[in-house]
Amino acid sequence: MDDPRLYPAAAAAPADAARLHRLAEDSLAAGTGAEADAFDSALGEAIDGLLQPGYGEALAALFDTTSSASIYRHLWRILVQRERTGAPDPSQLVRLFALPIVVVAGVEGARSVGKTYELPRAMADVQALTAILRDHHALSGNTTIALGDALVGAESLEMASLPELFAWRRLSGMPLAARSIATSPMVVAVGVEGVHLRFLVGSLLAAPGADPMLSADVGRWGTPLAQVLGRQLARPGVTVLALPRAPQPLVAALWQGRQAQREVGAQIFASNAVRRLRAATGEPTAVLSMHRTSVPTGSGELRLSLSSPFDPRQAEGFRCPLLPLDRVDDVVRMLMTLLKDCRVTDVRVVPGVHADRDSGTGMPLLFKGDAVSPSAVRH
Repeated sequence: MDDPRLYPAAAAAPADAARLHRLAEDSLAAGTGAEADAFDSALGEAIDGLLQPGYGEALAALFDTTSSASIYRHLWRILVQRERTGAPDPSQLVRLFALPIVVVAGVEGARSVGKTYELPRAMADVQALTAILRDHHALSGNTTIALGDALVGAESLEMASLPELFAWRRLSGMPLAARSIATSPMVVAVGVEGVHLRFLVGSLLAAPGADPMLSADVGRWGTPLAQVLGRQLARPGVTVLALPRAPQPLVAALWQGRQAQREVGAQIFASNAVRRLRAATGEPTAVLSMHRTSVPTGSGELRLSLSSPFDPRQAEGFRCPLLPLDRVDDVVRMLMTLLKDCRVTDVRVVPGVHADRDSGTGMPLLFKGDAVSPSAVRH
């Protein structure tokens, strides 16, 4: 399927950002590994400079003004490498990490439509969570772990915030990692099963050059941590399922968390919608289509609609945003695999890139199975 995303023209980037974009292009086009390493070394030094306090806007602009997905991904890889080695000052012993948590919440039983519930913004007993990470060697056996209690939204870990977050590493003693990060509410509405993404931010001590966050797998600690999280987030009348991911450096954790939130959201939508359609009218037809959205400008979504050929009114849709690091084929494959797991066999793909809104209704544009030729079926 086509990539609907639009990227800024190279000439529109600020001069300093444009210089680094050219270095990334030169690295990607280098004829030898040695040449690529030289370009990447220069990129790394420049990014280290942008990780100093006061350069958050410049760091964000470096990524926001890239003229292609390949340049964005290359700059991101360099940033991840620098953070893993301790940038901007590898001599500092304190490292920061974030633990992504996907929170699935819904309201139990019959409740008043429109009523909402708010989940806690902080953990009541963060030491219990820290003990699980420590006892199960979740950070390569590191025991010098301090975990902040604030449930932090993804927006607080964006590029513009990184320099100020990394500045905590210079403080004497073990910093309380989430002390100045704003929290955001998790609101649960009646009749809506919400999928929220939050992070617990922490710190640990590590020798220069060490990488205590090599593993991205949730090991034996995942189940007990999820149980403790669920108990601390629970509220009367609300069902809560907490799905933690492995703690990672901040940049990698943000990417993994957003991927996980999207995948869990797609799973919940598909399983519920397929079950309802089968109960009402029989086997559903799935349609995948690519759309260019206006907010943010030039961004894109892969949309999934599920409908019944026997009742055109029975239709449900899911909007799957394309993230900056995404390869379109990977996102399509994720949804295709999900539909296969749900035993949906009639899957159709609408070629091309389509509008964000239906011109007649002004609602998000989704295609039903009766509007797509069966010749578009993908097996």
